[in-house]
Amino acid sequence: MTRTDTGYTLGAIVERFGGELIGNVDVVVNQVAPLSSALSGHISFLTNPKYRRQLQNCRAGAVILDVAERDATDLPRILSDNPYAYFAKVSALFNPRHAESPGIHSTAIVDQTATIPASATIGAYAVVGEGVKIGEHAVIGSGCYLGAGVEVGDDSLFYPQVVVYQGCVIGKRAILHSGVVIGADGFGIALENGCWIKVPQIGRVVIGDDVEIGANTTVDRGALDDTIIEDGVKLDNQIQVAHNVHIGAHTAMAGCVGVAGSAKIGMHCTVGGGAVILGHIEIVDRVNISAGTLVTKSIAKAGTYTSVMPFSAHQDWLKNAAHLRHLDKMAEKLSELEKKISELERKQP
Repeated sequence: MTRTDTGYTLGAIVERFGGELIGNVDVVVNQVAPLSSALSGHISFLTNPKYRRQLQNCRAGAVILDVAERDATDLPRILSDNPYAYFAKVSALFNPRHAESPGIHSTAIVDQTATIPASATIGAYAVVGEGVKIGEHAVIGSGCYLGAGVEVGDDSLFYPQVVVYQGCVIGKRAILHSGVVIGADGFGIALENGCWIKVPQIGRVVIGDDVEIGANTTVDRGALDDTIIEDGVKLDNQIQVAHNVHIGAHTAMAGCVGVAGSAKIGMHCTVGGGAVILGHIEIVDRVNISAGTLVTKSIAKAGTYTSVMPFSAHQDWLKNAAHLRHLDKMAEKLSELEKKISELERKQP
């Protein structure tokens, strides 16, 4: 794919990523931008119908649209069955990962038994422990800590201040953002005579390929067996994954989700922000859990699940909350009324 001095032509983009182009193949774009602020050198996209009005006044050089939106604008446009994914690829094309200079910074502390290829980058003040194995072209940012026996796959990127405890395994092309902690002890305690006794956490965290973990997210090591995060999982910021959790491939979780110990979550699931999944339950593949939902038992059928009441005006919420407190009594009264109606119906000639 050939890039011009000022960007890429639409023809070159379609040649690389596919899709149907309507308009001048020689139009050049050099960056992505939202519909509301895009200019002639930008390419934008539309996936949410509520932004369709912005398309009418859009000044972008081109837009990416769903096939069904073919006639929504006269601008040059690329039609795709999945315009948001197409946009993601174009954005990655214009905004490649910053190239780091390979090598070990002079302030880094690296154990002599660690295996670090010449193509890897170890940032300032990073600590690399005994027996650590780092893959080709991996980047370990400044101030990171890798405990003894940690393994990091090829092309992985650790932003500054990532901590990986001993023995944990990170796959290829992982992205771990600042503040991530992998392999801290799970919350294992036993009660004896009114006092808590710590249960040693002797498992690991094993993370597959192409996993991204957001800032300040924590993944606890297993108590006995490993905590497992399979290939392609995407975790947002400030998520807590407890010990012995198993998250299936290509599942995505939004910010502030909490997953309690030994929960097993299937593949291709989504979990909305602030949702809580209790421990020792199983969720099958392709389950979508809405934001703020409390999952208290296993889910055996794919689909969307929601448990939170939508917000409302405060006074209305107070009234509804008052009714909720009396649901059990109301259900009993309803059951009694149904019985009485049934008896009356039986007595009718």
